[in-house]
Amino acid sequence: MIYDRFQRGKLGWLAGVFVVIEFVVLVFARDDLGVGGVVAVVAAVTLIAVIIAIASVMRVTVTHEDVTVAFGRGWPHKRIDREDILSHRPVRNSWILGWGIRWFAGGTMWNVWGLDAIELELATGRRFRIGTDDVEGLTMALQR
Repeated sequence: MIYDRFQRGKLGWLAGVFVVIEFVVLVFARDDLGVGGVVAVVAAVTLIAVIIAIASVMRVTVTHEDVTVAFGRGWPHKRIDREDILSHRPVRNSWILGWGIRWFAGGTMWNVWGLDAIELELATGRRFRIGTDDVEGLTMALQR
């Protein structure tokens, strides 16, 4: 393995906030909501908390054969063969793109925090941006 970097976003604590909100709603409003309402609140808040928890960590690995980007504990993930990468360059994302998995004109971006990324130009003509807190390290790994 040439490069292996685990990144943690700064919004992971938000998942805990949603769990606390869920607890407060269940304790104080369970009689008003009824069984169906309680189930709906639990399902919605749990789903939001899980999505935030998954999207707040990302691992980037580079080997001689491929580049892999994975959120959470490995899902969702994307694997790109090195032979499909025509070029790469450091870029700075607009804050409008945000975090998580985002689509932009001509490509996709995966990011957990910050604005720095490496943009891969793929043989398909698409672009894939990997958000990173280690632009120099990822660039050097891709040059090998």
